[in-house]
Amino acid sequence: MTSQRSNSWRARRASVDSNRTVRASEVSRDSRRYQRHDSFDASAYSRNSAYGSDQADRQRSTAARMTQRDYTRERKRRKRKKIAMIAIGAVVVLCLGGAGAAFAFYQNISDKLHAGVDPALRDALVATDMAGEPFYVLLMGVDGSSEREASSEYAGDQFRSDSIMLTRIDPQKKQVTLVSIHRDTLVDMGEYGQNKINAAHAIGGPSFAVETISDFAGVDISHYAEINFDGFKEIVDALGGVEVNVPMEIDDDMAGGHLDAGLQTLDGDQALVLCRSRHAYDDYGDGDSYRAANQRLVLAAIAKKLLSSDVATMANTITSLSGYVTTDLGITDIIGIAQTMQGLDPDNDIYSAMEPTTSEYIGDVWYEITDVEAWKEMMNRVDQGLPPTEEDVVDEASGTVLASTGSGPKGPSSSAGSGSSSTKKSGSVAVRNGNGIAGAGAEAAERLEALGYHNVDAGNAENFNYAKTVVVYREEGQADEAQEIADALGASVVKHNDGTYVFDTGFLVVLGADWK
Repeated sequence: MTSQRSNSWRARRASVDSNRTVRASEVSRDSRRYQRHDSFDASAYSRNSAYGSDQADRQRSTAARMTQRDYTRERKRRKRKKIAMIAIGAVVVLCLGGAGAAFAFYQNISDKLHAGVDPALRDALVATDMAGEPFYVLLMGVDGSSEREASSEYAGDQFRSDSIMLTRIDPQKKQVTLVSIHRDTLVDMGEYGQNKINAAHAIGGPSFAVETISDFAGVDISHYAEINFDGFKEIVDALGGVEVNVPMEIDDDMAGGHLDAGLQTLDGDQALVLCRSRHAYDDYGDGDSYRAANQRLVLAAIAKKLLSSDVATMANTITSLSGYVTTDLGITDIIGIAQTMQGLDPDNDIYSAMEPTTSEYIGDVWYEITDVEAWKEMMNRVDQGLPPTEEDVVDEASGTVLASTGSGPKGPSSSAGSGSSSTKKSGSVAVRNGNGIAGAGAEAAERLEALGYHNVDAGNAENFNYAKTVVVYREEGQADEAQEIADALGASVVKHNDGTYVFDTGFLVVLGADWK
């Protein structure tokens, strides 16, 4: 397929560029838009209630159920106290010089994330309201440390992109669409002639890659993220691993090793094997298509884990990201997107597919030739917020999900020994980390989601001094379901709420020191 940038496109780009300047006050206001205000009033329930203090029992026997008016008044009082304590803490930090250290740390991470982001890239990106309207992000995996460097005909240190993924994020509907583009897609690059689309990065860096793919897909691209695959494992490890249903057994030395099939928690090295493997699929078809499908699978798993993580885990992940990712997005942007998208159900709200092509052998080189009409139809659907395809596409031989319409779990059965359930639960669960173990809340949320709970809110308790894990339920008829939650989490205490606990969800889980 050939693709040329038109004069009308240049005029539109120039118009956008002329309006790109944004006042610093507006940037600050927009970044604050992402801050969460749903703080959990964990102090409203007693830390002793989880392990039966005599004093707590006496208090519960004499205390009347809190009225809604009293509850509202208490929340306001505690909020004022919390704000006062934060203000006092800020003054102390400033007096001790901690603010300077914090700023230096923040600036160091920010500098790493933005290394390689030049004015040309920023000019190629189109401004958008990330909190209020859908926008596109170009994700590129670059094998920058491998021996496969860019062709010698191109000067500089640019590498050909190993994977290309166009991502549409809709913050209002909490939906994400991942569309992989074949790296060998033949396109017209103007003065550089007919070339594989992944050569755009090698020829002109990120800015030229954005321009080329924007023209090819017919959509404006607002943000860019480039990841060095050798650092990919660090991100997964920062999250404590990710749960993935590996479609088939993989034995690929060129990708880094072996993976068993089935539902399992992958560490960084294992996730990297899944994202790199092509030759394990030599007997099934186009290896790039299967690899791209697995990359989308891992990205969905990362999103699932990240969106259910506590703030400490998010911060740790961003710190790991900074060493291996180049992006125009700032730290507050990344956290803002994550918080805005909390509540997204990865099984139903993430759509995925790959650009439709056919392979052709031209001049001793294999190229992917785009089906122009099918590609236009796919991108029209994506731009409307629809799944890229009308139906799921699952390769029967390997179990690989080649396209997903958000219709729930697909691929090989995960029932054997996985403890997972495909039955969606109607109840909601609040998980509070009361032991201080990093990532404990996110891991508990994952186990509950595997049970079928798609409305799980993870966060921290008011302290980390809880000795035992407790599951609290609201209604008398929820006892059996609460026990099921306790069994999945290894909780030793299941309690019916007698008014001691204040929570809005169907169930409350507080993780204690006995958490495993």
